[in-house]
Amino acid sequence: MKKQLFLATTILISGLMHSQDSLSHKNEKAKVFGVSPSKKTKNVNGVLLKYYDEIDNEIKPKKVNGLGLGFNGLGVFFPVLLLVNIGSIDSWEINNRDLESLPKKMNTINGMQLSIINMEPTVTNGFELSFSSNISAPSVINGVSVSPLYNFHHTTNGVTVSTFANISKKCRGLQVALINVCNEDSKGLQIGFWNENEKRKLPLINWNFKKKKEKS
Repeated sequence: MKKQLFLATTILISGLMHSQDSLSHKNEKAKVFGVSPSKKTKNVNGVLLKYYDEIDNEIKPKKVNGLGLGFNGLGVFFPVLLLVNIGSIDSWEINNRDLESLPKKMNTINGMQLSIINMEPTVTNGFELSFSSNISAPSVINGVSVSPLYNFHHTTNGVTVSTFANISKKCRGLQVALINVCNEDSKGLQIGFWNENEKRKLPLINWNFKKKKEKS
């Protein structure tokens, strides 16, 4: 009798533990539609809707396979302020941000990002269209980024096109805008009214094609 009771208790406890594991596993599954900020939104295979952006010490990284939509209302004001200060473009904050300090706090979007403005550290693998992208946030674009105003990226791998300015620290590819700046590590082409890289400053067109170092 004692053995049967012990066996029944063991089976019951095992069943409860399995149920809890199953529930927690289900909670970790990707959602088809998610919102942010939200403690319940982590992985999305579908559409992520952001209604405002979290700051660095509050951000809960999200992975999106699909479409990221950002509707932060601050995006209406920031581009105007930057346009007024376009003459001091070298002092814009993106040049002083460090990507290496936030490797575990970056969102990942595999697909498309459409937003008024993005102020969260983000890696976009695909296409990015925004009113003014990645202000005050170190970010990476692996693909194509288009903006009617400004593109800000810590690292650009691909093509960035905007009306006023493309600003990056590291560039691999093509920048097209009125002003293009890649002031640390560039390899590619810049086309615009004024172009700057770590090697030279030129109007209309600028370039820097480095030879790869041979492995010894």
